[in-house]
Amino acid sequence: MTAAAFLTTGARAKRLYLEVSAKVDGYLHGEHLGIQVGPGGDPAEARVYAPGDDVRRMDWAVLARTGEPHVRTTTAQRELETTFVVDLTPSMGLGTRKQLKKELALTVVAAFGHLASGPGDRIGAVVLTRDGVRRLPSRATATAAPHLLSVLDRIEPGEGPGPSLGAALQAVPIQRRGLIVVVSDLLGPRDWEKRMQLLAARHDVVVVHVSDPLEQELPAVGLLRVRDPESGRSLDVPTGSRSLRDAYAKAAMARQASAAQAVKGTGSAYLPLSTRDDWLRELSRFLSLRRRVRAARRVAGR
Repeated sequence: MTAAAFLTTGARAKRLYLEVSAKVDGYLHGEHLGIQVGPGGDPAEARVYAPGDDVRRMDWAVLARTGEPHVRTTTAQRELETTFVVDLTPSMGLGTRKQLKKELALTVVAAFGHLASGPGDRIGAVVLTRDGVRRLPSRATATAAPHLLSVLDRIEPGEGPGPSLGAALQAVPIQRRGLIVVVSDLLGPRDWEKRMQLLAARHDVVVVHVSDPLEQELPAVGLLRVRDPESGRSLDVPTGSRSLRDAYAKAAMARQASAAQAVKGTGSAYLPLSTRDDWLRELSRFLSLRRRVRAARRVAGR
């Protein structure tokens, strides 16, 4: 790739991030996904000094007024370590309506990247491509999301077999609690369930299931040649047959329902998005439901 092409890709990624961020801010009014409590930095109240307190937090004004040493505490801020697991294997190159699945995946990353950006927050990624699994170390969110988008934008799904989603999840660290956002069409082997369950026991895991209308229903266009981008196999499908189209749609619905059940069974949150969806509306519904569920759990003391 030439330097000029790199700059063009970087500019396109930055523009996407800014456009998505503006839409999210206008629609969701500053929603933040933070779950991690950090040391914070906002002044709170003074309390009596105790052995082991940091003397740098000594409140000299209170000491002078009361004659007793006090330290100034701080209000904890949320710090969030977000790891994106992004599927860019060949099947993500499909797109028959508004956009490719890959393009929707990048939009999702931009939206969650913006929502997960705050003081002390960090973003990293594990990317699944036809050439293998690539890990991008976490970095401060001021630059992390645009940089990640520029990296993802340069990856072409291409053709040929690639590693599975399970292999990508194996590359996600477990140690520090944080947010994991998995963006995939979930079309590969279902070798990810145990690892996802393990991650969900420690992290807040959100799975964004990306799909395209052609995966849900066949158009009635006569003889249609379809090609599997991962295996390279082609098949002529007589789409004029109503019974065949109905059987295809039924099988597609069953496949998606099974994937949703498997994801939820791991303890992860599930967000289905199609390339024909209004992604912002669906994301808003998803976040609203999360807020209601968490509020109910707090009331119940869980």
